[in-house]
Amino acid sequence: MSDTRSFATASTNRRGFLKLSGMTALSLAALTACGPAAQDNSGDDASAEGATETTFAADGTLRVGMEAAYAPYNWQATAESEFTIPIENVSGAFADGYDVQIAKTVAEGLGLTPVAVKLEWDGLIEALGQGQIDVIIAGMTATPEREESIDFTEPYYVGTYGLMVQKGSAYENATSIQDFSGAAVLGQKDTLLDTVIDEIEGVNHLSPVPTVPDQISNLLSGACDAITFDVGNIASITESHPELVGIIFDEGKGFSEEVPVNIGISKGNDDIVSQMNTILAGISEDDRQAIWAAAVERQPE
Repeated sequence: MSDTRSFATASTNRRGFLKLSGMTALSLAALTACGPAAQDNSGDDASAEGATETTFAADGTLRVGMEAAYAPYNWQATAESEFTIPIENVSGAFADGYDVQIAKTVAEGLGLTPVAVKLEWDGLIEALGQGQIDVIIAGMTATPEREESIDFTEPYYVGTYGLMVQKGSAYENATSIQDFSGAAVLGQKDTLLDTVIDEIEGVNHLSPVPTVPDQISNLLSGACDAITFDVGNIASITESHPELVGIIFDEGKGFSEEVPVNIGISKGNDDIVSQMNTILAGISEDDRQAIWAAAVERQPE
């Protein structure tokens, strides 16, 4: 997936959504009839300093690290459905979202049973290194810094970033990111939502906050002029906060960087990364868009 597509939102009815168990059945059946061979991560390729000796999904369970609080990528649900997986460390809770559907497809292809593990964003890589989880499927982008600690698959989603402002803002009719020169812009800590801000010449780059809800709260309170956001989330944010406006810039005048989203896995699992890449390649572009649109439609308000 290499294009920065325009995602449908409520136009795709979720009853038309292709169930994950059938959507890629032909391609997945050829991959494996049982779970992946377990790989010991205790050698020279240890994923992080101080990592414990762990075996990938040794008990047949794929533990998927995510925030379960970043719709439409992932969120916590109170009821089980065909779209959910259990949250292992939150009693009676389930995870849903775009990331969860990808996790279900990958787990099926590997012959594993997926469960979510709810963690803070800044603890995901550490949890992976300590063997608390097997993979990160949480809207995370492979960056050179992260690749020093863990490995990543090919992207399962590619998006773009924009800026969001309050309705009536002096910046509401901006057509270029450079129109925000001098503006106070806020990003999310330890993500590209923060680092892309420096593409704006003369910007007042504020100290980042831990979460996207923190970004939104600061924007609503007037503590900043604009926040960065993933354009794929525009419907979910503006439906919940109609007083906000997402600015999508003219071609060539927005942020230069596309936003690939990848699965993270401990180093030393090259064969499993290869299998996951094959599984991801079996999900067509149309199916990816359908999964995204369905997740947007049923996400919590």
